[in-house]
Amino acid sequence: MERMTSPEIAEAIAGGYTTVVVATGAVEQHGAHLPLFMDAEHGDRLALEVAERIGGALVGPTIRVGCSQHHMSFAGTVSLERETFHRVCTDYCVSLAAHGFRRICYIPTHGGNFDPLREGLAALNEAAGAECSVEAYTNLMEVIDVWRDIAQREAGLGERVGGHADIAETSIMMALHRDLVRTELAEAGFSAKPEERAELVDRMIREGFAAVTPNGILGDARGATPELGERMIDGLADAMAATFR
Repeated sequence: MERMTSPEIAEAIAGGYTTVVVATGAVEQHGAHLPLFMDAEHGDRLALEVAERIGGALVGPTIRVGCSQHHMSFAGTVSLERETFHRVCTDYCVSLAAHGFRRICYIPTHGGNFDPLREGLAALNEAAGAECSVEAYTNLMEVIDVWRDIAQREAGLGERVGGHADIAETSIMMALHRDLVRTELAEAGFSAKPEERAELVDRMIREGFAAVTPNGILGDARGATPELGERMIDGLADAMAATFR
């Protein structure tokens, strides 16, 4: 939508493009090897892929800053309070519904945005009004599983997927902006067993990311490739689109 003109958007809505996909990312630390806008840039690309798979959908402006309080011990991180994040998402819904969109699909590309979206979904639907449905993809554990399966199938490195600045996100950023990945600084971080992941997320939110992983990595960033990144993007877009379908 940001690259379209207002008349073009009005024409698209009139022609049946009444769904809009909105990514919610973050601007936060991703280890020493990835730039801060990893989640926001991933959101731009992933929203486009999901919209194409759903059909009849436009891509709304990515909400680039998210709920990253647990990363604030790392320099450069910018975070929104949950209330601020909810307010921004609400204002998006009100604006988009007013223009004639009848379905708003939120896709978080930052782990800290999953719970706020899940908890705020009823309020977002109320704000959008009776003629517009607001939905959100909120299965964070499925994201890890999709990435782990792809990394194992394509490279035999499934154990290096941890969910943050790992082989998956490093590969995705290599696919998006190869020149911004400091591959010489890619290293292993903290790795949790699958059954420990939910508890790990809770601890990170309570105590902060640095309490779990001093280098800011969950998993292992080594072994990443642009080709693997494209597979990660496609696989996650398939899973998200399937949920909305």
